[in-house]
Amino acid sequence: MRVEVTRPRDLGAAELAAWRAMQDADPGLANPFMSAGYAIAVDQVIAGARVAVLREGSGRITGFLPYELHGRASAGAIGGWLSLGQGLVHAPGLELDARELLRSCGLSAFAFGTLVPGQPWFDPYAAKRLDSAVMDLSGGFAAFSEALRAKGSKVEKQTRYKERKMGRQAGEVTFAFDVRDDASLALVRKWKSDQYRAMGRADRFAKPWVVDLVGRLHGTHDDGFAGVLSMLYADGVPVAGHFGLRSDHTLVTWFPVYDPEFAKFSPGLILHLHMAEEAAALGVRHIDMGPAVGWRYKQELRTHSIEVAEGVVRRRSPAGAAHWLRHAPVARGRDLILGNRALYGMADRTLRTVGRWRSRPAGGQSASEPPQR
Repeated sequence: MRVEVTRPRDLGAAELAAWRAMQDADPGLANPFMSAGYAIAVDQVIAGARVAVLREGSGRITGFLPYELHGRASAGAIGGWLSLGQGLVHAPGLELDARELLRSCGLSAFAFGTLVPGQPWFDPYAAKRLDSAVMDLSGGFAAFSEALRAKGSKVEKQTRYKERKMGRQAGEVTFAFDVRDDASLALVRKWKSDQYRAMGRADRFAKPWVVDLVGRLHGTHDDGFAGVLSMLYADGVPVAGHFGLRSDHTLVTWFPVYDPEFAKFSPGLILHLHMAEEAAALGVRHIDMGPAVGWRYKQELRTHSIEVAEGVVRRRSPAGAAHWLRHAPVARGRDLILGNRALYGMADRTLRTVGRWRSRPAGGQSASEPPQR
């Protein structure tokens, strides 16, 4: 096997066609965050974007590993701080050694977050596994609704009731699946930044490169890869929105949010049901909502889950050992908190308290925190 490292933007037509063919051949690789379009967009906004192109001795391409450099010899999945689908895009039956792949790329360590299933070369290095919630639309929206009812869920019935109530009290409810104006995207960004601050979490949109990336993806509508902005309205006024990525058959939710003034109507759930109905009509088979831990609405809407993994591959080298010393203790402390319900609850309450304090208007009371629905 030969490995060539290049920038995603420098891939030629043959490489891009091979990448797309591998995703088409394996539904497990259909996550849009694993598309060449995502890697190329990230390459436009950060300097360290790379992709390893794997070839057989005959020259046939057998895989692509997109990643971003975090230093001279360490890397993570490309756009990994944001990505909800990571791993090696590959031809069927590919065999390789993960550490040998890193050596060929000149890397001592490679960190992954939401590693998709079917990545046997990285699985031995997974330190944590999470359930990613999926809305199965493969049988259409009616079948999805029936699957929810079959597991005893009343979420659709309750959400439809709240939608009718919002229509009576706030005005006619309407929905648009693919909104392309910049003003709507800016509103979703603002709502999401407010939500991050209220929860005491890092505001992703405080980083200019994230704003740039999302803007570029919002303007991307290629075959097999697109950014999708969906909006929910009451009497023509935006009340909820979501920006995510889709491939031919998979939509990944990324930035769902709503106006907290309408929280009593659960506009986030209303939005998700409309998204699912429209997506199913367009041929989308799955909506991947990402890891469900701590998110009640994901647990209510999912029909099943897929297992994703977090971990780090390190070579047995001085640089690999140095990477372990820098990162392993912090990761273990984080995992200790996340894996203990009491500790997680304490940390979450502390972050939310700090968030409310930071969101307090000058001379006024604390701004209301948007609930997670």
